[in-house]
Amino acid sequence: MIDTLKKLCSIEGVSGRENKVCEFILARLKASPADIDVSVDALGNVIADVKGNNRTHKKIMFAAHMDEVGFIITDATDDGYLRFSPVGGIDSAVVFGRRVRINKHIGVIAGKAVHQCKDDEKNTVPDFDKLLIDVAADSREDALKIARPGDVAVFDSEFTILPGGLIKARALDDRAGCALLLYLASHTPQYDITLTFTVQEEVGLRGAKTAAFGVSPDIAVVVDSTTAADTAGVKPEKHVCRVGSGPVISFMDKRTLYDKNLYDQIFCTAQREGVAVQAKTAVAGGNDAGAIHLSRTGVRVAAVSLPCRYIHSPSSVISKKDLEQTAKLLDSLVTDFAAIEDTV
Repeated sequence: MIDTLKKLCSIEGVSGRENKVCEFILARLKASPADIDVSVDALGNVIADVKGNNRTHKKIMFAAHMDEVGFIITDATDDGYLRFSPVGGIDSAVVFGRRVRINKHIGVIAGKAVHQCKDDEKNTVPDFDKLLIDVAADSREDALKIARPGDVAVFDSEFTILPGGLIKARALDDRAGCALLLYLASHTPQYDITLTFTVQEEVGLRGAKTAAFGVSPDIAVVVDSTTAADTAGVKPEKHVCRVGSGPVISFMDKRTLYDKNLYDQIFCTAQREGVAVQAKTAVAGGNDAGAIHLSRTGVRVAAVSLPCRYIHSPSSVISKKDLEQTAKLLDSLVTDFAAIEDTV
């Protein structure tokens, strides 16, 4: 699974430009020994119906999004810099001076040199409209040969295994979830499941809305990454979740109140299987569940997430152990959710 994750993180797939990620996932699904019926909808969501050893009267869907945050080119300056806007929720504090990759070219996110900043500017983070991408071009014409408006850029960041079993990479949100769904597709599950690899989550949960309408699941499990604040200087009660302490289960975020019976069942399943899990201790953020649970006449939803430090940055960090434990948990949830009562 680590090799799969490494390959997924190496692929560029900013929201709305997920086609290369889609191609990789389709190839992996085709190579699986499991019996899988695959389709791609009009927005680019990959829908994989995986036939299990047993039938169930429920339609159980697992969802992970293929897209990552990044940048979209809007214009070029006369002296050869590229203007851009963020795609998704990126803090401008993490981008100044960072290396980016655009159309196989390397650029650097540039701004005013610190010694040229006025006193008030030295104490504030520059907004995106004050930043440019330096692609070593000398003119507008040369810059537009490298990238034109509508082209996208991503952080140029290597996949690295850190001491203590930690993984550093860009796009772990949510290529880690995609790797977990490919794990579920790599063998025949106990019951039929549908895996959805969605598009455009980072810009408004758009792919999940159409995917859920098409699949019409009874139960959906969103597999994503979520912010861990277990870093130096942060009080323990503000950590939200901790890297290395197991998959994170949400009871509520800014978009969703999660199904209480599913939430409780996940903890029961984890205890039985010896998987350490943790509750997300802040009502914040959101994921594809926000669109899925409102589809058609409503969908019962749960969220199983990987704790991730420095999310939406060039150097997101997760734990290999958390990844493996999440895979074990998801496998068991297939059986337990197939058996869960229909009461809400």
